[in-house]
Amino acid sequence: MFAKYTFSESRNQNILKNLDDSSNSMWRYSQVLPVNNTGEIVSLGEGLTPLIESRKIARLLGHDRVWIKDESSNPTGSFKARGLSLAVTMAKLLGAKKLAIPSAGNAGGALAAYAARAGLEANIFLPRDVPLANRVECQQLGAKVTLIDGLINDCGRLVAEKSKKEQWFDLSTLKEPYRIEGKKTLGLELAEQLGWRLPDVIIYPTGGGTGLIGMWKAFLEMQNLGWIGPKLPRMVSVQAEGCAPIVDAFNRKLSQSVTWNNARTCASGLRVPHAIGDFIMLEILKVSKGTAVAASDDEMMRDARTIMELEGLFVCPEGGATLTAFKKLVESRFIDPEDEVVLFNTGSGLKYLHLFEGD
Repeated sequence: MFAKYTFSESRNQNILKNLDDSSNSMWRYSQVLPVNNTGEIVSLGEGLTPLIESRKIARLLGHDRVWIKDESSNPTGSFKARGLSLAVTMAKLLGAKKLAIPSAGNAGGALAAYAARAGLEANIFLPRDVPLANRVECQQLGAKVTLIDGLINDCGRLVAEKSKKEQWFDLSTLKEPYRIEGKKTLGLELAEQLGWRLPDVIIYPTGGGTGLIGMWKAFLEMQNLGWIGPKLPRMVSVQAEGCAPIVDAFNRKLSQSVTWNNARTCASGLRVPHAIGDFIMLEILKVSKGTAVAASDDEMMRDARTIMELEGLFVCPEGGATLTAFKKLVESRFIDPEDEVVLFNTGSGLKYLHLFEGD
């Protein structure tokens, strides 16, 4: 599924020893990212997000080792900053002047920020009912915003139709290789923060799935480089009950998902009726001996509040969904008490103030 790389052992260890300690961002790992000229990097300080030990949640569920990887501290408040930093960097290096993306919200905000930083035009297509914070963020950062009566897939079709005529560099999920490379730093960081090892289970909220795919790519590359051992985590995809094409396909043992009709969820990042990388996600779940779990909107909102109250992190509903999945997997005994578990909070609850207002 992913290309394998063969390097000499001495070179592998040399790369590891020479990680850029001066970089306070994901570009610490520039030697294993596809950018040769680090002087041209378009960065706002993305990455190097905290891995927080969650002792209270561990006690709540009878576990010893539970961590929360908190991506809300990224520029623009979500993990999308990683992929867009690298993609905008490469687009500029390749001579692109105009960029375009369909988004459920956070990717649009990230593109607007990095395009502004790079001095490039950003064209962002959003569902009309996207959270207000996402729309205002894109507009105030100078992007050209088009609101669509539909979902992210409808936005994607319009970007595809217009890109050639408008000479846009299409940054749609998996339409170019660089966003995945940026998301790869999720896995690199996690391994380094755990002392160059990986946990038993990773629970990750998946809409388009680039974070999950990018992490897995990083794990395989680190194995080939000799940075980590043979043990890989069981990967868990979490989706919303109102939009769960990957959960449905996994449970039915399909190699591809079926487009989800009437997709509905309060977690806009999970409202992706069909992910172009569905077959890759399903293969990762299979080979990692992982699984897929759905969470209702009520469950994810309740568990987001639990994380806030216990750990002091203002997480997004998608982050709450990881705790919902954790509980269900403990109950089903997919996760054992001795398993080390990492929950990913992919963004800030500040993007969803309309959901928390009045609680």
